[in-house]
Amino acid sequence: MSVLSVVDNAVYVEGHRAEEPDSLDRTVETLRRCGDGKETFCWIGLLRPGPDDIKAIEDEFGLHELAVEDTLHGHQRPKLERYGHTEFAVLRPARYVDEQEEVELGEIHLFLGPDFVVTVRHAEEPDLAEVRRRLEHDPALMAHGPFAVFYAVLDKVVDDYGPVLDGLQDDVDQIESQVWSGDPAVSRRIYQLSREVLEFQRAVDPLAEIFEELRTRFGKQSTTPDLELRRLVRDVQDHATRVRERTQGLRDMLANILTVNSTLVAQRQNEEMTRLTEAGYVQNEQMKKVSSWAAIAFAPSLVAGVYGMNFAHMPELEWQFGYPFAIGLMVLLGLLLYLGFKRRGWL
Repeated sequence: MSVLSVVDNAVYVEGHRAEEPDSLDRTVETLRRCGDGKETFCWIGLLRPGPDDIKAIEDEFGLHELAVEDTLHGHQRPKLERYGHTEFAVLRPARYVDEQEEVELGEIHLFLGPDFVVTVRHAEEPDLAEVRRRLEHDPALMAHGPFAVFYAVLDKVVDDYGPVLDGLQDDVDQIESQVWSGDPAVSRRIYQLSREVLEFQRAVDPLAEIFEELRTRFGKQSTTPDLELRRLVRDVQDHATRVRERTQGLRDMLANILTVNSTLVAQRQNEEMTRLTEAGYVQNEQMKKVSSWAAIAFAPSLVAGVYGMNFAHMPELEWQFGYPFAIGLMVLLGLLLYLGFKRRGWL
């Protein structure tokens, strides 16, 4: 097994760190030597292990091939499965990158056996060294064995969901302000944040199945230490329930904000269309008036143009009443046009 992939390897006896073997073979030897009537187990922490590393763990502890395959391929949903004498668990830790408004999801795999725990991480975060130190400072809790490690890792993952929710809530509050201010870029932001909340929810919701499975497992136990561990797990379950409720609340809130934003956008578009319609109506009325006066002005010009052609044979030119007739015709045509346009409301 590659030394580079092993972050920490220790054997615990009665909740205390007893030895730190430098190889997998020595770890197994130490377990056999120290496990004479005492609560003994080993905790091997791996970071970005290769196929050969996982294969060595599989051969030594008899891990199920399906669980090993899930670990090698990754991208698993949170779950807790039993394969013979071992348990396989998947958890999805998360952290919020506020600058990009993204929820970064990690993945932790745990193999739990009667006397061993193997934690597999494919990313630096979260650092399980903090979890190990916490347990080592509480030997009574560590003495519960592999499931105490699983509880502590689970507690760490759920606790880290809090800052993620706070970051998402801050951005949702900002989006609300953008919506009411009429920012046109807010629709894209709502959609992107909704996707992040949905991805986060997919990591959180399956925890309910894990806690239900734990409740069933612990229900088969009746010893006092197991009752204490059950109480601790129930406390984490309460936190996880609040996380799921807040996550669903954020998703519902974003859906409502998107609806409100769509309504406001449609309302602004309607108002703009109304303004354009009103402007077009005013412009049309003005064009009517201009056209009416142009027609009225054209009538005298037409009469004047006819009598201004100076043909040799135009009887009206020598007529005594020719001039008054032409003037009267101009006035009459103009008056008739004016009254016609006035009746139609153009003037």
